[in-house]
Amino acid sequence: MQKKYMILEKFSGITPYIWSVFSILPFYFIFQSSSTKEIIAGIVLTLIFFFVYRLAFISKKWPVYLWTSILIGISITMTILFQFIYFAFYIAYYNGHIKNRIAFLILYIIHLAATTISINYNVVLQEKLFLKQLPFVIIIWISVILLPFNIYNRKKQGQLEEQLQDANKRISELVKQEERQRIARDLHDALGQKLSLIGLKSDLARKLIYKDPEQARSELKDVQQTARTALNEVRKIVSQMRGVRLKEEIIHIKQLLQAAEIKLVSNEEEFTLSNVSPFIENILSMCLKEAVTNVVKHSKAFTCRIAIQQSWNEICITVQDDGIGMEEERDLAKGNGLIGIKERLEFVNGSLEICSEKGTTLIMKIPNVVKQTVKEGLKS
Repeated sequence: MQKKYMILEKFSGITPYIWSVFSILPFYFIFQSSSTKEIIAGIVLTLIFFFVYRLAFISKKWPVYLWTSILIGISITMTILFQFIYFAFYIAYYNGHIKNRIAFLILYIIHLAATTISINYNVVLQEKLFLKQLPFVIIIWISVILLPFNIYNRKKQGQLEEQLQDANKRISELVKQEERQRIARDLHDALGQKLSLIGLKSDLARKLIYKDPEQARSELKDVQQTARTALNEVRKIVSQMRGVRLKEEIIHIKQLLQAAEIKLVSNEEEFTLSNVSPFIENILSMCLKEAVTNVVKHSKAFTCRIAIQQSWNEICITVQDDGIGMEEERDLAKGNGLIGIKERLEFVNGSLEICSEKGTTLIMKIPNVVKQTVKEGLKS
């Protein structure tokens, strides 16, 4: 909550010193005046400006218009009386933090018009102190034009990234909940019946152990076999829960294609993904496995090309073969694993493209949700 009540964001480098200079600078211009009344008025206006500037940052709704109007009025007054234009930079910085788009545009236009008028007023009067700092005045005027939009867009981007992170967290929680339900169903379906059977056969063997030892031994053999089957199913469920890493899946794919006498063409360096969650990597691994299984079962191909590309905004996996090709509608209707691939990709806002020219090409894309710093590294 404290972040909402900060006047300025956390800065680094020389920025704090620039703001410090801007805060002291008005007093230099004020004391250029020879009139004591003007000096007192300038000091009072400066103190009021910083006080109202603080209030503007912690206000919402209609008070934003009130405080901004007072700030603009003080800025114009200081420009006309003391040729001090630099309060306009403060207001431009504040305008960029206004969240409401309509309020932002209204106050942006008013401030730009007021600053332009006050600059022209001093130029027309040929104020010497003002004309001496004309290059800095032009810089401030350009800042009034560009700075609010720069900050506003950056804030919007930050809000969208926060919303995206929240959405990813909710998706992650839903995935966990769905996974728990799936595990519960699998355990119930796989073990419930077999454990009940083990219990019944154990009771029967206990009753037959003296009456019919041979039958009792037969029942115990069934108990042993059922227990082994249950253990294998538990191991299978645990293996599915662990998830599959992409590099591990590539090893299995190589073995599968080699057994099917299909040549694999790929660049193993591409198989390393950066800053990808295990959940996303597991989905990619399952989709890649299903795609290669289709190549082995249905394509009658001699070569299979696999390419994995990670850019700043998406991960793309391409599986291409030189087989007999396919018809998307026909093969989707038959199944062939394509529906499963499509559903998995759509669950994480991904997409599946199918091309059947000179064989079959599957293009699987998933949005690459990474931190901003990592994105910048990928862009470069």
